[in-house]
Amino acid sequence: MAILLTGLQAATMIGGYGLIPDAALLIEGPRIAWIGPRDSAPTGHETRDFQGRLLTPGLIDAHSHIVFGGHRAAEFEQRLQGASYEQIARAGGGILSTVTATRAATEDDLVAQALPRLDAMIRQGATTVEVKSGYGLTVRDEIKMLRAARRLGQMRAVTIRTTHLAAHAVPPEYAGRADAYIEEVAIPSLRAAQAEGLVDAVDAFCETIAFSPAQVDRLFTAARALGLRVKLHAEQLSDLGGAALAARHAALSADHLEYLSAEGIADMALAGTVATILPGAFYTLRETQMPPIAALRAAGVPMAVATDCNPGSSPMTSLTLAMNMACTLFRLTPEEALLGTTAHAARALGLSDRGTLAPGQRADLCLWDATHPAELSYRIGAEALHTRITGGRLDA
Repeated sequence: MAILLTGLQAATMIGGYGLIPDAALLIEGPRIAWIGPRDSAPTGHETRDFQGRLLTPGLIDAHSHIVFGGHRAAEFEQRLQGASYEQIARAGGGILSTVTATRAATEDDLVAQALPRLDAMIRQGATTVEVKSGYGLTVRDEIKMLRAARRLGQMRAVTIRTTHLAAHAVPPEYAGRADAYIEEVAIPSLRAAQAEGLVDAVDAFCETIAFSPAQVDRLFTAARALGLRVKLHAEQLSDLGGAALAARHAALSADHLEYLSAEGIADMALAGTVATILPGAFYTLRETQMPPIAALRAAGVPMAVATDCNPGSSPMTSLTLAMNMACTLFRLTPEEALLGTTAHAARALGLSDRGTLAPGQRADLCLWDATHPAELSYRIGAEALHTRITGGRLDA
């Protein structure tokens, strides 16, 4: 079935905004068949007029942790009283407190708790969402999380990309034995998840409170032997050379990057690794060290923008709010922020069939109560979505 959308201010996100005023777009099945000026549109199709509204590619959240048990509101209070992220983690809070709640939850529990978070993302225009494991930290519980994430994509009109993140933290039973954890849990859970078809990519947390570059290197070597692409939480709290390690493994992305070095930037540029910027965590943790945005820009490293939705450091579900934060806190331009949630976010997930408006691309689209794409970053917390289209189907 074909449908022609007319009366559009279309931001193709090709060569920047790629604006086409008074545009039309033809959808045939799940794909875009044609886009251009309305006066050149093909005829003979069912038509829907959107009266000058803004059209963009569907938004893509390239970094989220929406499957988890419990919450960490108490830690929010602790941080307001002066405790640091690292202090809370070393005292048994942080990721490990969510591990306890996630291990106690059933798969059905995790799905039920994650659905409201996913629905909130959808209301803000998300059509593709990456979901990580990393709060189970046993073979059984990591698999449980990945199964729950896959189920979310069966229950909502959204593409879910699953990322194995067993190397997220060292659980208490492996305290002081991170090497053993990599060999006995992280790699075996990865192999089990891959055998079950539950993994699209592999991530790790390379940091002094998590895993060393050498430990991550072993995990990434195992991942690549399975034919899986990798990404990395890198340089969030210190510079361990994680971005350079990620680049050596041809990583899709390196994420956070507040302490990224010039050498890491050069390696990422050479490898084509996307820098995923996560202002929600920077804001929540009240960090002062910003990612080197100007240097990334100068090196031509594409920058994605994501929510990092998680229970501790970024309990945020709005990509448009993440865009606003990226502009206000990190000085991205609104154009860069929208590229970061469309074309560059697609690249950060290894998806070449979405993120821009062009013939042959998947018809994941957002129509907004706006007339210019800068409005999406300008408004703070507004719900400007008018209509969402996924795979050529309009939301009910």
